[in-house]
Amino acid sequence: MLRNRKLFPYTECAVLYNEVVQCLRNRELFLFTLCVVLYNEVVQQSRIISIHVVCGSVQRSCAAIESYFRTQSVWFCRTKLCRCETHTKGLIILLLHITVKVTVIQPILQVALDILETERAIEIATEAIAGGAEWIEAGTPLIKSEGMDAVRKLRETFPDKTIVADMKIQDTGALEVEMASKAGADVITILATADNATVEDALRAAHKYGTTLMADLLCTKNWIVRAKELERIGVGYINFHTGIDQQMKGETPLKLLKNLDLVAPIAIAGGIDAEIAAQAVSAGASIIIVGGNITRSENVTESTKKIISAMHKPQTTVNKKTDIQKEIIRLLGNASTPNITDAIHRKGAMKNVKSMIAGQKIVGQAVTVQTFEGDWAKPVEAIDIAKPGEIIVIYNASKHVAPWGELASLSCINKGIAGVIIDGAVRDIDDIRKLKFPVFACSTVPSAGEPKGMGEINVEIVCGGQTVRQGDYIVGDDNGVVVIPKERAYEIARRAVEVAKTEQRIREEIKRGKTLSQVLHLEKWEKMS
Repeated sequence: MLRNRKLFPYTECAVLYNEVVQCLRNRELFLFTLCVVLYNEVVQQSRIISIHVVCGSVQRSCAAIESYFRTQSVWFCRTKLCRCETHTKGLIILLLHITVKVTVIQPILQVALDILETERAIEIATEAIAGGAEWIEAGTPLIKSEGMDAVRKLRETFPDKTIVADMKIQDTGALEVEMASKAGADVITILATADNATVEDALRAAHKYGTTLMADLLCTKNWIVRAKELERIGVGYINFHTGIDQQMKGETPLKLLKNLDLVAPIAIAGGIDAEIAAQAVSAGASIIIVGGNITRSENVTESTKKIISAMHKPQTTVNKKTDIQKEIIRLLGNASTPNITDAIHRKGAMKNVKSMIAGQKIVGQAVTVQTFEGDWAKPVEAIDIAKPGEIIVIYNASKHVAPWGELASLSCINKGIAGVIIDGAVRDIDDIRKLKFPVFACSTVPSAGEPKGMGEINVEIVCGGQTVRQGDYIVGDDNGVVVIPKERAYEIARRAVEVAKTEQRIREEIKRGKTLSQVLHLEKWEKMS
């Protein structure tokens, strides 16, 4: 049949290609079909290929078409470029009977239910669906906690939604795909680090049960190479995923989307908020996976709507140079000292040191002072050394003689110093309260010592039972004072904000009538002896 048709070589198709690209760049296309014959003269056969492209991502649309134009033996019959009817909002290029489909689709929001209890997961999923969520994911923690029953109940509750089982399969691919498929999953995740034999066996099972595999590139080395290999093997979706522990250290999945040349739909996951979602769509992601920024919000429905709205307004990624110190201060400013101690496994809190000025919160890096009973020379000299925004942290060795008072506090205000922490006593507290200068100490007394000059500045000290070094981060509020090692400050600050998000959702569920024990299922999760 092909022999009876007049065919034109690749060079002539460039004109058509340019017209298609121009239409895309003018945002004139919502859906179009490109009909092409991929003709291999050696084996005398043609084949059908599908390309899926996210709406608004002109760059990926063009790249997907160009990839096939340039890498295949492509021949065309004489054709006519024509507009479709208005109601189809599209364009058709009529060529031979073999078709390559390029479908421009709206990006999809997938809500990851990384929760331990099915009942809570269903409640949150219901609220997310009310906000427009289309795919519902049984997260790995939920599956490990509740097993395939969680997938079954999600399927029963949401029969018209796509259910994703985040199995993170590494071995026994066919068996685990079969389990999830029979439980009602539509999409099942497999780790990209799994052996090809596992991937291929999982694919055979997925084909058997009519489900689709999503490969998760979490912690994959040479991820571009592996993504292309998985696409070639036949995996349906490729997920560029930055894990929670990587996120805490500042990693982001956005940078993984650079320089991609994939045809398979791309998913992105890992700390996604509205801004990152918009940038991810612009970079070519068609499945946006969001967990905590929806599931741990006070209003799940509104948070879902906000992210979907951002997804429909793609933004170009702006490479901003982040001032890490300012970012740490900002994050810690949004977390309480209880949030921070939870983030570092109940550690870091000073003993017996409390706020002397109610309602004051301080966040900054430490200037340390080692002194002796009431010797206020080194504490006062530290004022001259400290920079604006820093916190003077003093070990005084006595609760009965003060190394600090009103005049020292006034000097700090003039310098822009954020506050002072004293493992010991403070005096002139009535005058300091009038100044509203943040002071944290163990006690108040009327007496001061003498400026003998004994001690050191910016050496390692122990204050309130915690080791403090110059540059460590200090947070103080009405609950007390927490010390954060400078090497882990960004990570701990991020984790503290995540703790605060979790509490937001728990607080909301308590307001709806549950008790704390009921929300957390305490009896179920008590440690077994």
